[in-house]
Amino acid sequence: MADSQNTAGVHRFAIATALTTILLLAAGALVTSNDAADSVPDWPLAYGKIIPPLIGGIRYEYAHRVVAALVAILTTILAIWLSHVTLKGSVRRWGWIAFALVLVQAFLGRERVLFGHAAVIATIHATIAQIFFITVVSLTLLTSPWWQSDLAPLDDPGSPSLRSLSMWTTAAILIQLILGAGFRHSAFGILPHLGGAVVVLFLAVWTSRAVRERFGKVRELRRWGILLQAFLGTQILLGFAAYWAVAQSLNAPQPVFLYVLIEVAHVIVGALTLAVSALLALSSFRLLRSAASTAISASAQKAGA
Repeated sequence: MADSQNTAGVHRFAIATALTTILLLAAGALVTSNDAADSVPDWPLAYGKIIPPLIGGIRYEYAHRVVAALVAILTTILAIWLSHVTLKGSVRRWGWIAFALVLVQAFLGRERVLFGHAAVIATIHATIAQIFFITVVSLTLLTSPWWQSDLAPLDDPGSPSLRSLSMWTTAAILIQLILGAGFRHSAFGILPHLGGAVVVLFLAVWTSRAVRERFGKVRELRRWGILLQAFLGTQILLGFAAYWAVAQSLNAPQPVFLYVLIEVAHVIVGALTLAVSALLALSSFRLLRSAASTAISASAQKAGA
């Protein structure tokens, strides 16, 4: 009973850490959208103080640091907790990977403040942020009662397999988010991002259709397919809105509220799209047999017949 309660506790804590990470992504997007990245010239203090004057862009940068510190603390607790709980699979290892990613993010944040190279370091920082987010979100699934239970494996009758499709889609969304970060931080232009959007749309529609046609009655797969379509559709609309907002605010002396709101929403929904795709991929690997296993099973059935 005690171990079961401990497992449920670490699962809830993983969810809390993932939700707090969404706040961190929003805080980071607020820094970029408000042109506040260079508001604080020192690190880890801010103007030599623990709490600086919260004026102008300083309040956005400082809020980002505070939420980042909170996420780092939660991730450390989660990694240690996972090391003391008996769970299936490599959950413990992924807990420490999340912890390592937090340290990398702290180092990149320091480098960005103290040594500049805004476009390159900021883009890498945004990329690691997305990888960290899907790592923490994955831990919410890996620690769940569903993942830890004994599941009867299912065959995937289609080709390519849902395992492969979901992995390709997740990789494409991650690359697309990197291209978006590069565009926001002026590392390169918008054309690669637009091209990536077409690829992501194609793969996501293909993957969602495969889920609906092959596993429409499997709730654990169906829900991720539905959410993937919903978030992707929302993200496309936000992309058009963001382009309009940028055009409207070109001559503004400072970023207007509508522009900031749309940009932050665009970043958050993009991260959620990636997270849902990653959860679909993980669920596919947990629930579905590999293509080789399916072929062996089919051959055995034919031989028995």
